[in-house]
Amino acid sequence: MFVADGVFYSELNAFFEKELGEDGYSGCEVRVTPTRTEIIIRATNTQDVLGVNGRRIRMLTSIVQKRFNFPEGTVELYAEKVAARGLCAVAQCESLKFKLNNGTAVRRAAYSVVRYVMESGAKGCEVIISGKLRAARAKSMKFSEGFMLHSGNPAKEHIDFAVRHVEMKQGVLGIKVKIMLDSDPTGRLGPKTPLPDIVTILSNDGKDEVTTDVPVSESKIPVNEAAEAPAAEAPAAAVEAH
Repeated sequence: MFVADGVFYSELNAFFEKELGEDGYSGCEVRVTPTRTEIIIRATNTQDVLGVNGRRIRMLTSIVQKRFNFPEGTVELYAEKVAARGLCAVAQCESLKFKLNNGTAVRRAAYSVVRYVMESGAKGCEVIISGKLRAARAKSMKFSEGFMLHSGNPAKEHIDFAVRHVEMKQGVLGIKVKIMLDSDPTGRLGPKTPLPDIVTILSNDGKDEVTTDVPVSESKIPVNEAAEAPAAEAPAAAVEAH
């Protein structure tokens, strides 16, 4: 059952990538209810996904229903706008792919994506383009900025990752985009859990702080010893008096 669900999601995602790539497709989510199956398509241009009077979304619903043998009226497709386009790795991958297909120089296209991602509030960004870039021999170019995690559980939670392939005249180029997201308590622009090495110092609004403008002296003798010292000196003074 788990394998069948994975194959269904993979084929569905590949179909939407092919059909809606130019419309800013950024992933999909499948929600299964007892009565029907809901498929939420995340995209940057939701109006293009819906089409004129909802014609395109109905056509996609019909194709998905016939391909996966859903009964009539048991599958529904919805379009959801991406909250922050600059923090979505899939959207930036598609944007980079579109720029390279239009003939933009590799360095210029990659740096424009990195700059846009960092201006959107990401902690770090990394773009890797590999293949026949200019010469006949293939090579890989990496463009990075900011802070980036590569291992551990925080890397799974805070990093959005996407891979695309661009069919150029000289061959196929591979694109990888990694975006390091900052923590967000609301969960809209990033994971709710903060990084484990973040230390937050709570302030008490200066209630216990005493500010002085003149020098002060402080006794280093513990309180208990200071209280016992006068009591010990008193009998000695009485003996001297007698």
